[in-house]
Amino acid sequence: MRLDAVYHNGHFTTLDADRPTARAVGVLGGRIAGLDEELDGCTAELTVDLGGAHAVPGFNDAHHHLSLVGKGLRELDVTHAAAPSLDALYEAVAERAATLPEDAWVLGAGYDQNKIGAHPTAEGLDRAAQGRPVWLVHTSHHMAAASTAAFARAGFAGREGVPDVPGGHVVRDADGRAAGLLQETAMHLVEQVLRPEPAEEWIANIAAGAQAAVEAGLTSVTEPGIGVTDGIGNGPADLDAYMRARERGLLGVRMTVMPYITALHDCGAFEPGSRWYGLDLGLRTGFGDERLRVGPTKMLSDGSLIGRSAAMCCDYHDTPGNKGLLQFSREQIRTYVLEAHRCGWQIATHAIGDAALDVVLDAYDEAQRSHPRPGARHRIEHAAVTSDAQVARIAQLGLIPVPQGRFLSEIGDGLLTALGPERARLAYRMRSFLDAGVVLPGSSDAPVVAGAPLLGIHDMVNRRTAAGAPLAGHEAVTVREALHAYTVGSAHAVHEEHRKGTLARGMLADFTVLDDDLLRVAPERIADLTVGATVVGGHIAHDAGALSPA
Repeated sequence: MRLDAVYHNGHFTTLDADRPTARAVGVLGGRIAGLDEELDGCTAELTVDLGGAHAVPGFNDAHHHLSLVGKGLRELDVTHAAAPSLDALYEAVAERAATLPEDAWVLGAGYDQNKIGAHPTAEGLDRAAQGRPVWLVHTSHHMAAASTAAFARAGFAGREGVPDVPGGHVVRDADGRAAGLLQETAMHLVEQVLRPEPAEEWIANIAAGAQAAVEAGLTSVTEPGIGVTDGIGNGPADLDAYMRARERGLLGVRMTVMPYITALHDCGAFEPGSRWYGLDLGLRTGFGDERLRVGPTKMLSDGSLIGRSAAMCCDYHDTPGNKGLLQFSREQIRTYVLEAHRCGWQIATHAIGDAALDVVLDAYDEAQRSHPRPGARHRIEHAAVTSDAQVARIAQLGLIPVPQGRFLSEIGDGLLTALGPERARLAYRMRSFLDAGVVLPGSSDAPVVAGAPLLGIHDMVNRRTAAGAPLAGHEAVTVREALHAYTVGSAHAVHEEHRKGTLARGMLADFTVLDDDLLRVAPERIADLTVGATVVGGHIAHDAGALSPA
């Protein structure tokens, strides 16, 4: 048999119980045609020597804002690494503003008030940008800081005229004027004039994000939210942007995209006595192919922990009187879930606080009782603060929690401050979900934190903050369990475990080459591992010098 490619002289960890390891993988039509002795007598168009390198099934991030990662790479970087203090942030804004026309926006993302001491203010941004409009998105992407000129561009006569918004918060100074910080739905006040961006800009964002993904060893990504202009996506034609990126050869990573819940609508009758709720033409979860497909619908139920806006059952440890807030009313969440479930959608609901989680669990429970759908696999994005009773209920309802390991280090110190030591024991649980029989996926929520899967796996295993403090260490998982999460678990989270996640005959030929054996290095060294190459469908999507094609 003539194959498309053979990758040999490697140490493959397959995660296939029938053949746990292999030395060679053969590829035909983008799928694995055989391993080791199954390739005897075969020739290939391409033969690649791995030089004894270790390889694992391709990493799969179940919650990764790829387009926003790309956008961040192309805009002003105000992360702690680039701007380690508030003064440094203002200086970065001033330097960028000096390179722009007088009426141009200064756009950036990634700052964290927990690390630099405070949020930037409109007055501070006014001085730094010399009157230009400035919009800096917080690392959580649940809040942002605007300059006075940004408010003016949004149609408000000075900071005095900025209105309050249901489901959000406008931070005000002592005189009642908008101070600059907008939280949750209040962000839409400014975003309405920034979105949609030109299609070519968004395609360039997707391309940059896709390149960063394959360089990090990712072969599959689920983008949680497209199709709207409120910060979750760019606009109603987001899927077209992904299609164009793919057509131009710019989308090297496999994509599952989640339309945001407000993009779904009543489309009219689709059979006697029943109306279709979703996207036009009956398009829903599962439409597409192995390269680009529509996945769950995404919905926000609350905010963020480090922003103190997630809906909690108890006050935040460091802000007494604040329990956060819901993005939608309990009844609206219920309606969205029931209608989407009825019409065949998988649903992925962002629920960080335990109070929000109760609302979402009630809605999922009612949906299944009203319209039983075995195997729906509805998801809880983040599931950040979860009681024992809620863990048990998630398992009983057959739901998929999607917690982020990398949060534990990059923003873990802020989480500890927000929750306090007692409630922090309930944060980003993983061991408890596995012990309850739940299939755990791997995810980053990039660009909130770094999207590299090796960093996520490191933190799932080690569970320490950037300052070295343990964060719910009893919830640690093993390296193999973390690898399973970032491969099989993430595929399961979008109903794709039948074609990706393991290296076996008939599965997609997606794998990641590493510079050492992930399963054998010391746990504290996992973050030091590097990606030597990324192979998607048998084609080399990224090579840092680990491969020797012949």
